[in-house]
Amino acid sequence: MTVTRFAPSPTGYLHIGGLRTALFSWLWARRQGGKFLLRIEDTDLARNSQAATEAILEAFEWVGMSHDGEAVYQSQRFDLYRRHIARLLDEGKAYYCYMSKEVLDALREEQQKRGERPRYDGRYRDGTLGPVEGVEPVVRIKAPLEGSVTIEDGIKGPVTFNWDEVDDFIIARADGSPTYNFVVAIDDAFMGVSDVIRGDDHLSNTPKQLVVYRALGFKEPKFFHVPMILNEAGKKLSKRDGATDVMEYKHQGYLPEALLNFLVRLGWSHGDQEIFSLEEMLALFDPNDINKSASAYNPSKLLWLNGHYIKNSPNDRLIKLLHEEFECDIRGHDAQEILLDLCKEKAQTLEEVKAQAQLFISRPTAYNPKDLALATPQALELLERFVAHLRHSGGPHLPVEYQAEIDRFLKESGAKMPALGKPLRLALFGQAQGPSLSDALAILGIEEVAARLEGLVSAVNT
Repeated sequence: MTVTRFAPSPTGYLHIGGLRTALFSWLWARRQGGKFLLRIEDTDLARNSQAATEAILEAFEWVGMSHDGEAVYQSQRFDLYRRHIARLLDEGKAYYCYMSKEVLDALREEQQKRGERPRYDGRYRDGTLGPVEGVEPVVRIKAPLEGSVTIEDGIKGPVTFNWDEVDDFIIARADGSPTYNFVVAIDDAFMGVSDVIRGDDHLSNTPKQLVVYRALGFKEPKFFHVPMILNEAGKKLSKRDGATDVMEYKHQGYLPEALLNFLVRLGWSHGDQEIFSLEEMLALFDPNDINKSASAYNPSKLLWLNGHYIKNSPNDRLIKLLHEEFECDIRGHDAQEILLDLCKEKAQTLEEVKAQAQLFISRPTAYNPKDLALATPQALELLERFVAHLRHSGGPHLPVEYQAEIDRFLKESGAKMPALGKPLRLALFGQAQGPSLSDALAILGIEEVAARLEGLVSAVNT
């Protein structure tokens, strides 16, 4: 069975690089009919944040990526780690090292002066050196002294590590707490993880984890090291570029399916296809097809995708999201379908949908000073005649009916469209630019149009 995992540390928010890794792992497990597990790597007790843990879980819920079983917390597994540290010590595959930090720092400084790679020299490996008074020992695992190991990475292909570049690394600190590479290997083995999909910044950790796997006789997983996401300038992605809290995308008005579609395309493709439903991702995704090179974060592409998903979202869903997430309530509006269709036509985020909707929900309280010059006596008189014309027409209801009345009024009055349209938009929205007039009139209705015209007349006369 294919078993994948996502293993964040709860020391900060979940950013999009982490979410992409989780998405790849989730898609592969689901496509294979396997399991996707969540492990919270909270062994750093001083830096852990319950709020960060909750934010990770909240982000998973928002995007709809469910994990199998309960989340595993490393902080609850210290007994498991201690047992295996003791086993390695008993089997002579690990040993106590009494080298103090000061002595180790001095050794590394000497090695650097000689042009050597700084590393622990293994002086306590054979057990001939005894304890040092006043020094609490660490536990080091015995790494191979010569040769190499090659893994067949699912993305990078064959990757070879020379064992002389891997020293006897620490698996338990002086206080007894286990180290990262040790607990990751233990957990992946005991959780039955078959496929490790993670960022390629973890590639250098792989040989150390292999040392643990082999020392304990564990089956080694298949590795997929995913290249990083860069900004448009080819630099490491920063918070300014978009490496921000996943939930911030929700607050900015992005839909989860747009974000997942965007992320799956950062490093993976299927022909020239850009838009993928979740069903298509599940049917097509294969981590063996992930690109070897880094991908570029393109905010314009994300906005374009989000606009696509907004346009194709049912109005009742958008109405609910606007009300619950953006404090914009258009429930029960007489023309809410026309209103939503108009607002989402050019919007790329729900914030933009809200901004458009607010134009109709709230009457203007101020007018663009530059556009206010359009409100001449002649223009106001033309607007009053137009409202009277609408009332006399018997009350159109649909946009096409309002457009017919606009055309009829212009023909009868001899006025040109700009002479009517610009001051009318000023009265309706506080500025000369705005949505389609036929749509706007159908949404607002004759009486609201009349009331907004009175507001403009009042503003001009004060």
